[in-house]
Amino acid sequence: MRRRTLLAGIAAGTLTVAAPAHANPRRVLHVRPGDSVQAAVDAVDGPGRTIVVHPGTYREVVSVPADKAELTLRGASRDPRAAVLVFDRANGTTKPDGTTYGTAGSATFTSAAPGLTVRDLTLANDWLRADHPDVTGTQAVAAYVTGDRSHFDNVRFLAHQDTLFADTTALDAFDRHYYRRCHIEGDVDFVFGRARAVFDACRFHTLPRDVAFTPKGMVFAPATARANPYGFLAVHGRITSGAEDGAYKLARPWVPSYETTAWPSLVVRNTWIGPGVDAAAPYTDMRDAYPWQTMRFREHANTGPGAAVSRPENRPQLTADEAAAHTRRTYLGDWRPYERP
Repeated sequence: MRRRTLLAGIAAGTLTVAAPAHANPRRVLHVRPGDSVQAAVDAVDGPGRTIVVHPGTYREVVSVPADKAELTLRGASRDPRAAVLVFDRANGTTKPDGTTYGTAGSATFTSAAPGLTVRDLTLANDWLRADHPDVTGTQAVAAYVTGDRSHFDNVRFLAHQDTLFADTTALDAFDRHYYRRCHIEGDVDFVFGRARAVFDACRFHTLPRDVAFTPKGMVFAPATARANPYGFLAVHGRITSGAEDGAYKLARPWVPSYETTAWPSLVVRNTWIGPGVDAAAPYTDMRDAYPWQTMRFREHANTGPGAAVSRPENRPQLTADEAAAHTRRTYLGDWRPYERP
């Protein structure tokens, strides 16, 4: 409800196409309050274009199709709070034809474009369970991302359940994502999907939940393909919480009904884990048929009260030699966005 008051709607307007002042031949499109971000995306007429979103709140759904390759979408300010893209719909929200949107269809921001770069923005879904007690499909995605070489830098992802859907374009694709200095918050499975994704120096923040049961939720729910040697890697980050101590699990495996051969993979290393995570039992099952102990869940050199190892069988650790195989370079291969200035 706090977001509903902060993120007011705007009307669609016009957009400006400006030539860059420097020698870069790429066209730059500027979006200002009253404009439509989607209209700017639709106007992109070739690879390597840039859309600059000026400070304001843009209440709309935005989809970047696969043919908008090498697109950059960035805030005009370096403060990601200045430009906010937000909408409010959930898995169970009814469409005009009487069907529902589903999890992926609930996303405020969707991209299938290879080589996408997003920076200095907020992507949010402010749909609230309390406002819709009749809706059972409460997944409400802020961003649904597929496409190889998807790069997010200094982006805030805000929602509750299923905030960031980091996925792939096809079941046999190993699309790579790189998230750097991002803030990702939510409650249930709020970082999930099939992508080979590196979260570098990101903050994961669990939200308070007014429910009697524990756990309140889970941070990660990877659904990595069995053939993919790498799933999610969180490194040099922080996991903080707005809930009581021990209220959250670090992860549970997601084995989708459409791909029951999935073998979820998650490595959390060199990360500070706060007291909001249950240190004694940080993992749990999503369904009894797929116990977390059979998954590729590992940790290495984590610190903080939520990283304490009191029961080693509940916290599988990588050796130093094994950890050498779980780095940005091994996950991302010849694509090295972390080397950019």
